[in-house]
Amino acid sequence: MAMEPDVMRQWVDVVRPWFNMLLIWFLAWLALRLIRRVLKLLNSRLLVRAGPDDARRVETLMSVFRYTSTIVIVGVSIMLTLGLIGISVTPILATAGVAGIAVGFGAQSLVKDFFTGLFLLIEDQVSEGDVIEAAGKGGVVERVTLRHIRMRDYDGAVHFIPNSMITVVTNRSRGFAYAVIDMNIKRQDDVERVFELMHKVSGAMRADPVLSPMILDDIDIAGVEKVEDAAVAVRCRIKVRPAKQWRIRREFLRRMKAAIDTVEEVPSPA
Repeated sequence: MAMEPDVMRQWVDVVRPWFNMLLIWFLAWLALRLIRRVLKLLNSRLLVRAGPDDARRVETLMSVFRYTSTIVIVGVSIMLTLGLIGISVTPILATAGVAGIAVGFGAQSLVKDFFTGLFLLIEDQVSEGDVIEAAGKGGVVERVTLRHIRMRDYDGAVHFIPNSMITVVTNRSRGFAYAVIDMNIKRQDDVERVFELMHKVSGAMRADPVLSPMILDDIDIAGVEKVEDAAVAVRCRIKVRPAKQWRIRREFLRRMKAAIDTVEEVPSPA
């Protein structure tokens, strides 16, 4: 027995919105899959040509693109779904526009966050994995978004810094760094002998298979930095790979202390 036209029309009217909603979210899911696959392919292509520093920048940009595309597609899908179930989107958009004018004055920092974050990424000032100082905080960058930077300091504390608060970024992870070392020696000590020990310790560190890859050049001894009543301050620096300056500085001081102790233990000739 054939279904009557009115019954069929009612059945179609009931099923069509649900079918359209399923179609919308299926297309949204498909678009997200496609965008992520394209970004993954683009990421792999760019990483082949990128250096270590550019690789972090590419990863950061890809992460931001994935986040932004997800927000846009999900937002559009929600608006289309609301229209299908009978909730008009036009009044919502109109209300949002009027409310946006009122809220805009209070959301200036949010807009500034997005613009500042965009330029931070475009100009490659910060990437995930960098060691930076910004807004009075320092640490390793764990995540960069258009809204904020998340960094973890040496104590393990996590700082969320809105991009609008960042005026100056000190990045310690670009190209190379210097392990700057200040040492106080006794006033009566032979300064030239201390310089010889510095060269000897630096040479031993460059010969060390573990430390050698971190050191890029020979030690640069600036000389006597300060003369006080009981001590003389000498300064040197070692060119190292990014973010390795602290480890090289500590190891150099440890070895210098051991070398100075060894020299002091040797009895002077009568």
